[in-house]
Amino acid sequence: MGKLGEDFFTKPTLLLAELLLGKVFVHNAADSRYYKGRIVETEAYLANGDEACHAFRGMTKRNRVMYGSPGTLYVYFTYGCHNLMNIVTEPEGVAGAVLIRAMEPVSGLEEMQKNREVMRTVDLMNGPGKLTRAMDITLAHNGMRLSGNTVFLEEGDNIPQEIICSSKRIGITKSTDLFWRRYIAGNVYVSKSKPGPTPKTRKTLLES
Repeated sequence: MGKLGEDFFTKPTLLLAELLLGKVFVHNAADSRYYKGRIVETEAYLANGDEACHAFRGMTKRNRVMYGSPGTLYVYFTYGCHNLMNIVTEPEGVAGAVLIRAMEPVSGLEEMQKNREVMRTVDLMNGPGKLTRAMDITLAHNGMRLSGNTVFLEEGDNIPQEIICSSKRIGITKSTDLFWRRYIAGNVYVSKSKPGPTPKTRKTLLES
């Protein structure tokens, strides 16, 4: 699989939330552990008009990375126990990111099982906190560029439009009317939740 270049990340946030589906996230850990996961679910966040976005009220020490260059990892700690991983999307100086919500394990399965203390493959990465633990993504990766050799994306699969679904985002209490979650219909690795609407066309997705 070819490695995705920096140009891939310069697309609008809502479009990138869709295009990330099927792509393979790679973590080449320092101790020779090697993890790969195929992205099957995402959520978009934008500072402009999105109260659920960390940057809605402006730049802080915590969200500063969101204002960086597209293709930067934004990792934050939440609920006292989870690291969540996002990919910065908007032009530098404008806050926006895509949360990676679920992945399908591709490589490093045994290490993922040890990290999570879970054996069932479908349960390893079906949530944003689960996938970071499985792939050993921590706050040390916050601010890393996806153009390096430690963390990066590979081309993976191009997901047909007819099986991409849109729904409301999960686990938030603000801007709950925005259908900015994207996932692959029928994929068993998608996080557990109520099913969303019928799959939509690309035009409808971008207007959501």
